[in-house]
Amino acid sequence: MNCAQTSPEVPTLMTGGQFYALVTRSWISDTPDEVEHPPIPLGLNNMAIPRAALVLSVVTGLGLLFSSIWVGLSAMSFLDDLEASFGTTDVEMLNDDGRWLWEVSLLFDTCSSREDDWEWPDSLASQDDLFLLPGEVRCDWQHQGDGDSASIVVHNRGNQTLNLVMEISGGAVVFAVNSEPYLIINELSANESTIMEINLIESVSEREISVTATHISVLQAQVRMDVSIFQGPESRDIHIQDGDAVEVHYTVWDADTGEELDDGTWVENAGEPWFSIEGFGWSAIGLDIDNDRGVAFPLTDTGTTHVTLLPPPIAYGNSEGHELEETWLRFELKLERAPVSE
Repeated sequence: MNCAQTSPEVPTLMTGGQFYALVTRSWISDTPDEVEHPPIPLGLNNMAIPRAALVLSVVTGLGLLFSSIWVGLSAMSFLDDLEASFGTTDVEMLNDDGRWLWEVSLLFDTCSSREDDWEWPDSLASQDDLFLLPGEVRCDWQHQGDGDSASIVVHNRGNQTLNLVMEISGGAVVFAVNSEPYLIINELSANESTIMEINLIESVSEREISVTATHISVLQAQVRMDVSIFQGPESRDIHIQDGDAVEVHYTVWDADTGEELDDGTWVENAGEPWFSIEGFGWSAIGLDIDNDRGVAFPLTDTGTTHVTLLPPPIAYGNSEGHELEETWLRFELKLERAPVSE
């Protein structure tokens, strides 16, 4: 019986209109590779994209890994430098008899005890204490409208240079120099003072805020001032700020005796650079006037008045031998003319 031998059918696969033989025998073969594994058109190689994505993912992963290591090493280096810079801070040198060795106040003569735990001494100039103020203060600020300003003074009463973080809590007020509610004071030298402007950026009838000065590396070392802000009886259009040239009428008294020392009219630059004494220049900040700017003064008089209290470090304390070197001064300033242009 003759049995016709038939060749087994080779399975085929149709893809994209082309037929390809499915090889079913062992891969161990002496058949040329190009015969056993015919080239597949690139467009039909479904593994091309997954393989590329896999390679890309591995490369990206390695990149992220090395970046993370670099960032981690950089952070460790920064922390080491920070610790080296601030790790030697002697906390005891920042403190005297339970008080941190810096003080914060407004220049306005409206301040009293923050927690009602002290009273002003009978003679400010005769204080034997290291500090200018008996304790932390609470001050009033009567403003004349959105955009009004005031001056804050920080006194370093210790023998170490200070780096402080200033922060305003309560809203509506920012530091003028950066328009933010925080500011870093770098390198405030021993027994020196610094003054800065703050701005009211909202129209408020009443607002309670706090200003803190915290040591940059000893976070528990913090001095606080509370400020009660309230609106004055009349708003003004122009608010004197740092750098404005103004003409003011002033009267100055010895703050202890009440003796009037001088009065007159003076042209001053508000803030810096000041022309007379530091505290007087900064005292001009916060004065206000209407849009007439005093051009028709005294026929039209819209300038405001306020009183400031200046301790010796921002009065004549640095003028060795001056008759008022140790004297606390109380100034009343009345704005007569403001700059023609802002």
